[in-house]
Amino acid sequence: MFDFDAGKLVVFGIVALAVIPPKDLPRVLRTVGKYVGQARRMAADFQGQFMDAIKESELDSVRKELDEIKNAAKVDTNFDPANLMRDNMQKAVEGPAPYETVKVDAPAPPADPVAIEAPEKTASHPT
Repeated sequence: MFDFDAGKLVVFGIVALAVIPPKDLPRVLRTVGKYVGQARRMAADFQGQFMDAIKESELDSVRKELDEIKNAAKVDTNFDPANLMRDNMQKAVEGPAPYETVKVDAPAPPADPVAIEAPEKTASHPT
């Protein structure tokens, strides 16, 4: 945040001694320390909220991926092998289903009239 090294702190201390009287210096340092502490707590709180937001977004993406995997791997719950076997056994015990009567239509006459010829009359009795 602020780049304070030892040289800058010494300069800041000398300026503070020149501006602030020695009897007020402990009170000023205590006040400055209080505000620096508050600033650090606010920065840590902001950083914590920022990290929580990042974790939340990462968790949301992971949660979405897990939901997609879960949906892809979902098994059809309508399939019940025990129920299917019970139904098949019941049908076998009840016997075969009654036969249905199937009506078969006669084939349509051919479209070519030459194909159908009338039988010729033969004389079986001389008259």
